[in-house]
Amino acid sequence: MERGGIPEPDFREVCQNLYDGIHITDGEGVILFINDAYTRTTGIRPEQVLGRRVSEIEGLLYQGSVTGQVLETRKRVNAVATILELGKEVLVTGTPVFDSTGSVKLVVTNTRDFPELKRLEQQLHALTEEQRKANQELAYLRRRQAGGKELIYRSEAMESVMELARTVAQTDVTVLITGESGTGKELIANELYQSSARRDKPFIKVNCAAIPAELLESELFGYEEGAFTGARRSGRAGMFELADTGVILLDEIGDMPLALQTKLLRVLQQRELIRVGGSRPVKLDLRVIAATNKDLREEVRQGRFREDLYYRLNVVPIELKPLRERRADIPILAQHFCRGFCKKYGRVMSISPEAVELLTQYPWPGNIRELENLVERIVVTNAGGGTVTREQVRSALSSNGSFPGESPAPGSLKQQVSAYEQGLILQAVEREGSIRRAAKALGVDHSTLVKKLRQYGLAEAEQDSE
Repeated sequence: MERGGIPEPDFREVCQNLYDGIHITDGEGVILFINDAYTRTTGIRPEQVLGRRVSEIEGLLYQGSVTGQVLETRKRVNAVATILELGKEVLVTGTPVFDSTGSVKLVVTNTRDFPELKRLEQQLHALTEEQRKANQELAYLRRRQAGGKELIYRSEAMESVMELARTVAQTDVTVLITGESGTGKELIANELYQSSARRDKPFIKVNCAAIPAELLESELFGYEEGAFTGARRSGRAGMFELADTGVILLDEIGDMPLALQTKLLRVLQQRELIRVGGSRPVKLDLRVIAATNKDLREEVRQGRFREDLYYRLNVVPIELKPLRERRADIPILAQHFCRGFCKKYGRVMSISPEAVELLTQYPWPGNIRELENLVERIVVTNAGGGTVTREQVRSALSSNGSFPGESPAPGSLKQQVSAYEQGLILQAVEREGSIRRAAKALGVDHSTLVKKLRQYGLAEAEQDSE
């Protein structure tokens, strides 16, 4: 039979290919049809029921039929029936089918196996539990990502910074954090994230200086299938897309290549991007925080940074003063680091007031990172514990180079040159934050600096991850 030139499907063929058991009676309750799935679920064969009334079979083959209730109420009925021979329960749903006069002409009953439903329910429960655990793990990792270190300060300069950070944290305004390497720019970014309405959303950190320029574009903006040799067949989302609904930190933004600065400007202006090799804009809902140890205004004058991008990033500038300009923070930071490393290495130590006084006189070219590394060195190399003396601090500082106002340590020319070289290397590594950038700052090959570090037995050689 055809309707409008389209052949109508054979209802028997359709029913035989359904997963649910199908049981059909006429308006008098006479069984007209059961499908193979009904037999599989109940064990009842067609020759046992076809042509018989449901009322005759009730109590013999099954208990709890809904057909009679549907005929009586003329409404859909759900119930649990029992297949007597198998002693199993099934879920049945009876639905009336009306003719043109409004009389019930058919009752169609769907039969579902309870064990199968239980299995699906258990699967759903297991998936729900897995999702709950995954969400808890994700929340934990996000807290770890954003809260690895505590902000410790006492100076008025840092109090002003924190007051500004707390003021703008609840907004989505773009923030540019500037300051020398090691002053704690990432900690301020963490504070902005943790104090914002997006704190339960993604927080993606990207070090623009640590990723090779040829990879940075695809890392940030993602790519489509076939964008380049080796690209994934399904393409890949970039860091911006991963940060969608959350916050992205673009650390060392001053090292971003000019070509990518144009694409970043589009993200800031229009909150959308186009993947490498793609043409479709991807909409974004995120907050951008940037950080740099470079003077971006000077970079603009030198033609290495786009002026329009600078103004887009510099909506709210937060400048971190170097540690030598906020010496009130040095004592509290030194004691804080000492407690942390004592706990880590199983030591019992404190820093004497005389030692703290000496620490406050040092210029700290590597800022807080240098102070933290120096305190760790003191704790690790003093297994006996006790109070850290002024002389111990002086000895530790001497390995960072000559202390201001002091003459070089006695020894041969070779020994003094070696000590001076060690100090320069340590200062560069602590100031730049990585061996690769330290080598660039010192004007030597990366491999040369690694050899020097190993030659002097300096632990930093084990930490080159860039």
